[in-house]
Amino acid sequence: MPAVPDQEPRDAALADALKRLHIQGAIFLHARYTEGWAYSSVPTEDLAALLAPQARRIVPFHLVAEGRCWIEVGGDRHWADAGDVIVLPYGDPHLMGGTEDSEIVDAMTLVDPPPWTSMPFIEYGHGGDPTHVVCGYLTSEDRLFDADLRVFPPVLVVHPTGSAAEWVRASIDYALTQTSLVDSEHAESPAHLVQLLFVEVLRLYLAEAPAPELGFIRAIQNPVLAPAMALIHRSPERKWTVAELASAAAVSESLLDERFRGVLGLAPIRYLTAWRMHLAQDLLTSTELGVAAIARRVGYESEEAFSRAFKRKHETSPSAWRVRGRAG
Repeated sequence: MPAVPDQEPRDAALADALKRLHIQGAIFLHARYTEGWAYSSVPTEDLAALLAPQARRIVPFHLVAEGRCWIEVGGDRHWADAGDVIVLPYGDPHLMGGTEDSEIVDAMTLVDPPPWTSMPFIEYGHGGDPTHVVCGYLTSEDRLFDADLRVFPPVLVVHPTGSAAEWVRASIDYALTQTSLVDSEHAESPAHLVQLLFVEVLRLYLAEAPAPELGFIRAIQNPVLAPAMALIHRSPERKWTVAELASAAAVSESLLDERFRGVLGLAPIRYLTAWRMHLAQDLLTSTELGVAAIARRVGYESEEAFSRAFKRKHETSPSAWRVRGRAG
């Protein structure tokens, strides 16, 4: 198996924390779609009953091995290109499709029902340009994937670059060769393979999160910080006050401020601003939303105010960031 790529010192602590997560899962399906194509997802409950009946929750993910596609949750459409990894942290219902308009079909109609004699393979579309997607899932009881806390947005599109991109692609190829049916209803990959792969994908995403090297993972486990962070993550557009956040955590404002600074290195409102910028980066890179719409989504009343805040953080305008992100 390919060695995990070297990591920058700034996110070494984050990588170390992620390694402690207890994750299991597998590559369970691969598909070759041709333009045009689109489908609606299988309900997560049904997928879990089929793939991991003992698990309380599953986290689906997709690697785009070839082509370009979109994934849509709650009306927001995110785009992914070859080499990108799509993660649905809470298994939300979604639509997925290619670059050309197409009728949306039920995903259940695209794969033969079990029993299977080999790992399921989907071939579907109208004969145009191909998109190859490898699908997997993981299970974890960690609060990082708690749907009530909502640490993450509903969809993550992670864009590995350089050695990380090569490692992710090689790991998926290797995982496919190591995946086999354990019975007539589901396939499994070696647990450490999926864990290494998914931890690397999460590391790439969280490396840009507010102060990851100071304890993002630790903060999510903290009984004082977790309720306040949940409010910020679920509704970043709200004009939160420290008093409101402290009330949710049932602590004083001074204690909440102390915990934020001690664990994350940021005061609560500075964390709110940093999280807004983190979400804005993702929306600029993976969606077609205009800058004004993104500004409203992350809590700014005007595009101008958002652009000023973004430029202070990244030393470039939102539009320039978008162009650079897509070129990279």
